[in-house]
Formats: sequence, structure tokens, C-alpha cells
Amino acid sequence: MVHGEAWTIKEFFCYPNEYIYWTIQIVMYPFMTGLVAGAFVLSSLYHVFGVKQLKEIARFSLVFSFALLPVAMMPLMLHLQQPQRGIEVMMTPHFTSAIAAFGIVFTTYALIVASEIWFVYRAYFVETATTLGEKRERGLWEGILYLIYRILIMGAWDISHEAREKDEKAVKILAGIGIPVACFLHGYAGFIFGSVKANALWMTPLMPVIFICSAVVSGIALCIVTYTVTMELRKMISARKRQQKPWLPSTDELKSAEVQVVTMTSKYLLMFLVLAITLEILDLVFRGYTALKSWDILRSVIYDKDFFKIFVLQYGCGNALPFVLLLLPRLSLKRVVFCSLLVLMGVFMMRWNVVIGGQAFSSSFAGFMEYRLPIWPETMELFKEGLFGAMFVAITPFVLFFGITRILPVFNLKDSH
Repeated sequence: MVHGEAWTIKEFFCYPNEYIYWTIQIVMYPFMTGLVAGAFVLSSLYHVFGVKQLKEIARFSLVFSFALLPVAMMPLMLHLQQPQRGIEVMMTPHFTSAIAAFGIVFTTYALIVASEIWFVYRAYFVETATTLGEKRERGLWEGILYLIYRILIMGAWDISHEAREKDEKAVKILAGIGIPVACFLHGYAGFIFGSVKANALWMTPLMPVIFICSAVVSGIALCIVTYTVTMELRKMISARKRQQKPWLPSTDELKSAEVQVVTMTSKYLLMFLVLAITLEILDLVFRGYTALKSWDILRSVIYDKDFFKIFVLQYGCGNALPFVLLLLPRLSLKRVVFCSLLVLMGVFMMRWNVVIGGQAFSSSFAGFMEYRLPIWPETMELFKEGLFGAMFVAITPFVLFFGITRILPVFNLKDSH
């Protein structure tokens, strides 16, 4: 069976060799890279621009961005027919290839994020390793942590005031450099789509900018949801353990801090959401005004075939509804989380409509193709290109984040950053 035949339904006149080749994993790829960039931009609002109200969520979003980073490549690896050759993009870069640019930018961004995390946590590594080293008896997990922290310290044991100030400067510089690199990491995905001259829906110079703005929106929204869920779990654990450990923060203290951080973060979510909505509407108006010869088939896709997906799910539920709800007075925590979930759905539908919608019409301009998402993984290909493969990609960063926070705590960390 030809790749794509299992999930492609053709209507009217389509060429025999035409199928929907780019499936759910190619939708997940720009969506996940957008989350990486957005989470990093949120952390940089504190480290670079000094927004003190975002201090509590800045470290959280930085570590979360680091957990999301390995997952950015997973959709491509699952989609490739020969995934073992994917490493060649990283090892043999080609400076005139847009695809090879991913390897260069991804490696640069990974080094920046890892270095920034090291400077943020260096003092914590030293203090914890010193405390564990003074213990006469250490458990198995404490012994493992002691070994890990000694390796991560890399000989930099100085935690004097001057050394901490140098760490702060390094964090600020790395965060400043990382913002354009993070935007380019995701903007190049829009560049790849926007530079495909053979596809009328993708070929627009606004595509990279739209991808970047929606990436920041989705990253901030996911951090809000994850931070809120984590804080709710902290309140449950604190209420249970506070009887034996009265020095733990109370439920009211945690709730107050949670509301302040989420409310402030929602303001930046609203700001970037306005920018993303404006660019998407501008792109739609531009296409209608220029009205190229492909506009007839595009109009059939946008206003007929994919009307519900574009105007109801993406623009209506994913953009307009959260925009209005965030503007209403007496903003509550539940409303912010609900709006963040709607925003995530809207950004995902934007990726879906770009990737799948861009393949919905035939090159003959006289036929349409529909993508049916494979649900049950009867074969390995249907697993990778179906619902279970997408769920596997979506769950992985949360598992990685849980594991990383066992070594890099994101709460109750006393330092100068």
C-alpha cells in the first residue's frame, strides 16, 4: 500500500499519485516546537525584561521548555520512513538547506537552554552537594543525587556573592540571545511552509511571523495550565503533610501566590493573542484581496470544506472566545485555565488547517482530499501516523518534566535569580 493511501479519501478529480502524505505528526511538529519557543519566551520576560511578577513562573517555564525540547524532534522521527538517518541532519549540516538549518538552530538553542539552566541552578547544585557530602549515611537516591550534582557542578564550587552576580549576568545574556534563536527555531517551520511555491495555501510571506506569534501564545497557555495543575497538587500535598511539617507553606499562601502569578501571566497571553489574531486575519484578507488564480479552490476549502475547522474551532473557540473571556472583569483562576485550554486548541487547529488543509485540494484544482485520522493502530505505520502516535508525543514532555524536576526543583528554591 502506498504511503498515505490508508487515510486519504478523494473526491472529484485528483491525480492517481496524490495522497495526504503529511499527517498528524507533521501537525504535532510545529505545535510542539511552538510550545518550546513560547515557554522560553515566557521565562525570558523575567530574566531579560525584569518583570518581577513573573519570577515564580519564570524558572518553571524554563525547565518546562527544556523538557519540551527533546520532544520537538519526535514527530519527525515517527513520520520518517528511515528515522535512523535523521541524525545526519545534525551531524552533516548543509548551510543552504532549510531542513538542515533545523539541526543547526536546534543544537544552538539546546546549548543555550542547558547553559542558562546551569547558571540558574549552579548555586543550588553546590549547596545540595555540600549538604549531601556532609551526611555520614546516605540513602540510594541521595547517593545518586550527590553523584549527579557533583558532575553538574563541573568544578565551579564558588557560590560567593560575586560569583552569584556573574551567574545572573550570564543568565540575562543567554536569555537575551535565546529569544531570537527560539523564535527562529519555530519561525523556520513557517518558512518551510511559506516557501512552498507549489501550494497556494502555504505560499505567503506572513507564514513565519504567524507561526512565531501563535507559538508564543501556545507556550504561555500551556505553562499556565501546567503551572496551575502543579500548584493544585502542591496544595493537596502541603495540606496532608503540614501536620507533621508545620514549616511548609499553607494552602492559602500557595493559592494567593498561584492567583497572582497566573493573573499576571494571562495579561501577556492576551497581548500576544491579539497580535496572533491580527496577523491571521490580515493573512486571510490579503489572500482574498490578491485573488490569485488558485483563489477559487482555496475559497472552496476555506469557506466550505474546512469552514467548521477554521472559523468555528480555530477563530471562534480558539481565538475570539478566550479573547473576550480574558477581557471580562473579575478574572478568576478557572477562567484563565479554561481560556488557556481554548487557546491551545485554537493553535493546534491552526497547525491542522495549515498542514492538512494545505493538502486538501488537488494539484488539478478540480478535486479534494480528506484526511481520516487513524484511530486503532492495526499496523506500526497507523500507530505512528494516527491518534496513538500523537498522544505518545503529547504525553512525553510531561513525563520528562516530572523526571527533570526530581533533580531541578522549580519551587522553594532560594537564590538570587
